[in-house]
Amino acid sequence: MEPLTVDLHSAEPSYMQIARQLRERIDAGEIAPHGPLPSITRIQQETGLAVGTIRRAIAMLAGEGYVYIVPGRGTYAAPRPG
Repeated sequence: MEPLTVDLHSAEPSYMQIARQLRERIDAGEIAPHGPLPSITRIQQETGLAVGTIRRAIAMLAGEGYVYIVPGRGTYAAPRPG
C-alpha cells in the first residue's frame, strides 16, 4: 500500500487530507471491510504529522461511519452499504 502523503502548502487541512486518502482507499477496496487501517504510529512516520492531527482524521472517519475503533486493538474499515 502506498504511503499516505500530506501537502503542507495545500488549503485543505492536513487532517482532512489524511481522512480523504483513507476514505478513498476504503471506497476503492484497498482496505477491505473489517480490515485494519494503518496504525497512528505508521501514519505519523509516513507523514510527520502530530498524533492529534491523525486522531482528528480518524475521528472524522468514525463520525462518517467509514471506520470503527476497537480500543487497544486498532481502527478498522466499516462495511460499506450496498
